[in-house]
Amino acid sequence: MSADAMSAPLPPPPVWRLAQRMSRIKTSAVREILKVAERPDILSFAGGLPAPELFPLEAIAEAHAEVLATEGRAALQYSTTEGYGPLREWICGHLQKRGRVANPNEVLITSGSQQGIDLVAKVLLDPGDLVVVESPSYLAALQTFGAYEAQFATVGSDDHGMRTDDLERLLATHKPKLVYVVANFQNPKGTTLALERRRELVRLAQKHRFLILEDDPYGELRFTGNHLPSMAAFDDEGVVVSLGTFSKTLAPGLRIAWVVGPRDFVRSLTIAKQSTDLHTATLAQRAVAKLLTRFDYNAHLETLKPVYGERANAMMDALKLHMPAGTKWTTPEGGMFLWVELPAGLSGDALLPKAVEQKVAFVPGSPFFANNPRAEFLRLNYSNRPPELITEGMRRLGAVIAASM
Repeated sequence: MSADAMSAPLPPPPVWRLAQRMSRIKTSAVREILKVAERPDILSFAGGLPAPELFPLEAIAEAHAEVLATEGRAALQYSTTEGYGPLREWICGHLQKRGRVANPNEVLITSGSQQGIDLVAKVLLDPGDLVVVESPSYLAALQTFGAYEAQFATVGSDDHGMRTDDLERLLATHKPKLVYVVANFQNPKGTTLALERRRELVRLAQKHRFLILEDDPYGELRFTGNHLPSMAAFDDEGVVVSLGTFSKTLAPGLRIAWVVGPRDFVRSLTIAKQSTDLHTATLAQRAVAKLLTRFDYNAHLETLKPVYGERANAMMDALKLHMPAGTKWTTPEGGMFLWVELPAGLSGDALLPKAVEQKVAFVPGSPFFANNPRAEFLRLNYSNRPPELITEGMRRLGAVIAASM
């Protein structure tokens, strides 16, 4: 470095100072990994991506064209924050078939279910409030609750979902404001909350007066076993708020999702949304509503489920074939993910750069833990690759793990 450069004055500090809460918000490990995993030479099992070849592209295009042709000015205008009325009515009818009774005044259309998580946190949580999550739990939900300066308490989970016995022990000494759970095919583990645990969780919420946020982005994607009812089906005291989305069934780019809950609570969410984005995109809402009137949504789901089931089975078969002794994994009945426990002494964080060198990617498990991160896990997504590429990807991954032992 030259003497002139060394003597040059330092630039002034920025005139802006970030809020202290920003120190609590960590970069999304998934989003950062996707920057690498998007390289065409890498077989990525990192992102929670639905299969793009299964998007009903023509039907979505026709619905948009029809809306623009017949109601274009309204579709391109500002709209109500609550959401497009016919779409909310359709959602109520669809949920009723699945055991969730609601009316349109209890439904708020959101820009993806991630906004639903954010709005619930925004209206409910004060700094220091306690949120209970599974260990591990959905990474972006942890980011959101942390951004609102919540404190976390964690309870264990097993192959049947959140351990409600652990939760009951925690409730003897702690008073949470919110319990967050992905009941169906949980992200990251792929496990499902058992029926009796759903009942027990609602009972505990009613007894101890906390809110359950039931996030259900994957519930429509069950490819084996029997559908389980929403926890709201057991709730007669308004302790369950549910999230749903079309992102995993129609297309994530539409950003159409919903919150269902007690009317007064949904009203508070609506007020919070007004200051966030005014309303979810009018054109997309009307197009989805139009699509659902001329498109057999249930038949579409029946085309998705066997494809995802085939891919999940292909991944589990390949894991059996290529993983070294000591590797364990979950057995999902639906959704998009499974969870791998590595042989003793190995770390998902340490394995990732080695895996990328061998042209395969995953998400390390440690970011999914709210407290006391554990490094011996990784998450795999099977929905976005055909079986032959899944098999090849697991062969590469198995070789990386074996070489690291």
